[in-house]
Amino acid sequence: MQRAPQAAAALDVVVTTLGGREYALSLSAPVSVREVKVQVCAAGGPLPYRQRLLRGHAVLEDDASLESDAALGGPGAGRMHLTLVTCAGPWKTVAVDAWVKFRVPSHLRFVRKVRSGAYGTVALFRDGMTGQKLAVKKITDAFRDLADGKSILRELKLLRGIAHDNIVRVLDIYPPEDPDFDDLYIVTESMDSDLHRVIRSSQALTDEHHQLFTYQILRAMLYLHSANVVHGDLRPSCALVNLDCELQISDFRYARAAGSEGPGDREPGGPVNRWYSAPEFLLQGKEFTKSMDIWSVGCIHCELIGRQPIFNGGDHFDQLRKIMSMVGTPSKDELGWLPPRSPAWSFLQETAACTRQRWETVFAEASRECLGAVERMLAFSPRARATAEEAICLPYFLTLHDPSDEPTADAPADWSLDELVPTRRLLQNHAYAECAHFRPDLAMRDEEFLALRDTDPLLE
Repeated sequence: MQRAPQAAAALDVVVTTLGGREYALSLSAPVSVREVKVQVCAAGGPLPYRQRLLRGHAVLEDDASLESDAALGGPGAGRMHLTLVTCAGPWKTVAVDAWVKFRVPSHLRFVRKVRSGAYGTVALFRDGMTGQKLAVKKITDAFRDLADGKSILRELKLLRGIAHDNIVRVLDIYPPEDPDFDDLYIVTESMDSDLHRVIRSSQALTDEHHQLFTYQILRAMLYLHSANVVHGDLRPSCALVNLDCELQISDFRYARAAGSEGPGDREPGGPVNRWYSAPEFLLQGKEFTKSMDIWSVGCIHCELIGRQPIFNGGDHFDQLRKIMSMVGTPSKDELGWLPPRSPAWSFLQETAACTRQRWETVFAEASRECLGAVERMLAFSPRARATAEEAICLPYFLTLHDPSDEPTADAPADWSLDELVPTRRLLQNHAYAECAHFRPDLAMRDEEFLALRDTDPLLE
């Protein structure tokens, strides 16, 4: 008697990228790894030859066969979880200007240099396979200055734990040629501009623009503050935007845990950050609080309306005077957060009293709801200032506010790196580990080198 052919077992495969995107596939077992890659591509993922699939820490070869675990029983039986790593392929060197050269995957096409600064050079590339625009930042000799190197790593580790539409996401860290490296390449999605450039352009901005941009910043702050993160340096240039008016917050170099003491290099004397610094930071310059971020959001919102900084003091004393000339000199009751007889308290008492201006005279065309939001975000006292939760619920944002689509963090951010006493080798090892998170096969490539160096490739 001939036995009936056995029905193919169902196999549910969940493929997760390191950026957090999931592809849920329903297949029939057995199935080849190559076929899984084809299905991921069909679902909007990268091309099959750019994918590397891992089960746990094991790399799966294309001709390997995946079987269902349903026969084993138990929770999750019949479901397989795989991790997708994007493979870069061959590399090439590209000169982005007369002085700086980038080492990038060969399928990237150089578009233009975006900017250069003290902390690296950013260039725009287009992926020749997918058409995606990528911003690649090269930090040359990233570990030369230990404090800067630690700051870079803190930002990378923080962003790796964040998945939010309004916060920039690190897509990749290009692998070094060997673990003894100096330069870092950080890859993010490219945005078309930032609010600094938009505000100074001839582009017409309506109240709907002001509303949408500020709402998205507050949406990002709601998430960050729920993770106990203070951005600490919000300004128009770190609010990246695209042609669809979608916004992402970037530049987390100064980010710290709420309530902690700010970094020594975040001084209120610099003109760029001074104009967006809260009064309490100008007066005390130490503790990082969530309320200081909300003040910065209020300043950005006013700049969107008026097309120029609302408070542009020449030094931090002048900055405080300009603030008080607009919001008024705080009463003694409003200064309950300042230690009595402290230098900051004395300065405010000795400064000539200012009468609060009416916001409707400053922004005559703005709606009552808009001015109400300005007043709540630019309250002199941090105790009277709106929180992110309160600000996003203000009537001005009523048409955008959706509690079901305003995610918060599941857990506080990890600040364990703050305890690290940096050395060049330690920073190098931690940066290598961040890269290995995006490319788990890197440790296999460098296995012999790492053994000689006594380095843990999965260092956290």
